[in-house]
Amino acid sequence: MNTQRILSHFHESAELKIQSATVLAQPISQAIEMMFSALSNGNKILVCGNGGSAADAQHFAAELVGRFERERFPLPALALTTDTSILTAVANDYSYRDIFSKQVQAFGQAGDILLALSTSGNSANVMAAIEAALEREMRVVAMTGKGGGAIGKMLTDADVHICVPADRTARIQEVHLVTIHCICDGIDVALFGGDVNE
Repeated sequence: MNTQRILSHFHESAELKIQSATVLAQPISQAIEMMFSALSNGNKILVCGNGGSAADAQHFAAELVGRFERERFPLPALALTTDTSILTAVANDYSYRDIFSKQVQAFGQAGDILLALSTSGNSANVMAAIEAALEREMRVVAMTGKGGGAIGKMLTDADVHICVPADRTARIQEVHLVTIHCICDGIDVALFGGDVNE
């Protein structure tokens, strides 16, 4: 295969990350503050998304329940993408649109956070989860791309929108991953201060 095509992937990804840093630093900082405040108050973070975003949801929850870069007590985060019995029962008995919202209704409480991932901003089941979260007086952090789609229009002033300025799904997902790592690091620093290597 032509290595130039491979190099173009790396260059495009790197350039978008640099471009996104300026645009996203402020909303990522707001998301960190919101999540740290919720965790400090004994609340939890629920996370959802489809496909690659489902993998990102599980990645984020694993970093909080386990650890990111330093030893600490487990933090309560739950990926709504992992229980196949719930997912298949709800999809079969109700609709695929309800697979996350039913879980938000079951597990979400006022003061909790929903981290909602959708590269298009138009995932119907993620939108339904946001609706359920807002009804339960939860705050929402939405990670999107492609202009934010319908999700961008659903959020309130109390929520945070991290919208990657790109249209290519793979590139959006790559920035979402860096964003997840920024949030995990920010939570650790808020908990313990300083740098992991200090």
